[in-house]
Amino acid sequence: MAEPRRDLAGRVRAALAELLGTGLLVATVIGSGIAASRMSPTDVGLQLLENALVTALALFVLIAVFAPISGAYFNPVVLAADAVLTPARRRDVPLFVVAQLVGGALGAVLANLMFGLPAVSIATTDRVSADTVLGEVVATAGLVLVILLLARTGRSALIAPAVAAWIGAAYFFTSSTSFANPAVALARMLSDTFAGISPLSALAFVAAQLVGGALGLALAVLLTPRRSPGSAA
Repeated sequence: MAEPRRDLAGRVRAALAELLGTGLLVATVIGSGIAASRMSPTDVGLQLLENALVTALALFVLIAVFAPISGAYFNPVVLAADAVLTPARRRDVPLFVVAQLVGGALGAVLANLMFGLPAVSIATTDRVSADTVLGEVVATAGLVLVILLLARTGRSALIAPAVAAWIGAAYFFTSSTSFANPAVALARMLSDTFAGISPLSALAFVAAQLVGGALGLALAVLLTPRRSPGSAA
């Protein structure tokens, strides 16, 4: 999250990195879900474990690879929270959000095709309830808090492993299995598989993620009212 100020070509490269990173993240989430459901068809717990482990590993790699180019946001809520605290980042928000949404959709299509499924199949899995919405608030608030606290205390090098660990853990300790990302939630509408989510559920999850992002931002500012020396955020 410490990328330098960019010229036009740099902004285009950064947007491409956001598109690729988000797309590969979604392809990982959906693809590993499909693979898990085929390899362990009778054990939902094992399916979720396989899905969570692969997603956490991929998140670590994707953040480490793309962070020097774009900041490796891959998430409109994380991007918005950072932009609130970093005025120079605000001009990137519209371009990056479009890149994340397009990348997420392409990632869903790629995952479907890799496993011999129709390119797009609208998900029918209803995931909304009071407890899952609360779970999404917690998962997203925690994600934003982890990233901002590390960045604002000069420990940005720990963001990749910390985010991977948080999401991997939140698969199990939150009732929603930790979507925590509007771009990913909306993309998962396009795959009627293990990782899919129905359109109405996705919209409810996005609303919960926005609330969680605001909560995580508020806590980060409360805990670190001023950036520490050497902080990258």
